[in-house]
Amino acid sequence: MRIATWSGPRNLSTAMMYSFAARGDCAVVDEPFYATYLAQTRLDHPMRDAIMAAQPQDPLRVVEGLLGPVPAQKPHFYQKHMAQHMIPGVPRDWVNELTNVFLIRHPARVAASFSAKYDNPTLADIGFVQQVELYDQLVSAGQSPVVIDSADIRRDPETMLQRLCAAIGLNWTPSMLAWPRGGHADDGVWAAHWYGAVHDSTGFAAAEGPPPALDGARAALAEAAMPAYDRLRAVALSP
Repeated sequence: MRIATWSGPRNLSTAMMYSFAARGDCAVVDEPFYATYLAQTRLDHPMRDAIMAAQPQDPLRVVEGLLGPVPAQKPHFYQKHMAQHMIPGVPRDWVNELTNVFLIRHPARVAASFSAKYDNPTLADIGFVQQVELYDQLVSAGQSPVVIDSADIRRDPETMLQRLCAAIGLNWTPSMLAWPRGGHADDGVWAAHWYGAVHDSTGFAAAEGPPPALDGARAALAEAAMPAYDRLRAVALSP
């Protein structure tokens, strides 16, 4: 099984990649379109040069790898994707061939967390609109993609991961609840900038409190993302 999980930044996505890697039967890949995204947008992200050197910049080469032989001949291939990387010029038709999951998080939490490490983010930077576009594409193609909220996972990881596995037709194993401290061999080169908290973890963080109160540009960003979040939240797995 090839599982594509579509997230935005600061959204529990790395912890989810570690969770699936901990199963033992899943190869994983970390944001394979990141270099493509930077090459085409010319955005100046942290560690840009290292990212560009570490990955193919041709999106067709990336797709070929995602649909080709599964690394290490594992039975399953978990692909951690950032929805905002699916910009014009990056093909999306290949997505229809995978089992697709959408990982969502309340926009206020995303706006607060992402803006702490990236200056002046825009709606296009945080992936909500692209998640809805991909979701609609898959539904039109006859798929029933799964949506899961990171807040529900953090409140009750075991129950929500059991439900996720059942929804995609994958056997559940308790090994998904824990991983070794210190990161994973398949982390992207950008891990040094972004993954500090998850590298210190050995499992999912505790439940979050209320969404943060925002003002100014961060409040406007969260408000702009709310319609897309609400749309996907309405079809998310029940907690």
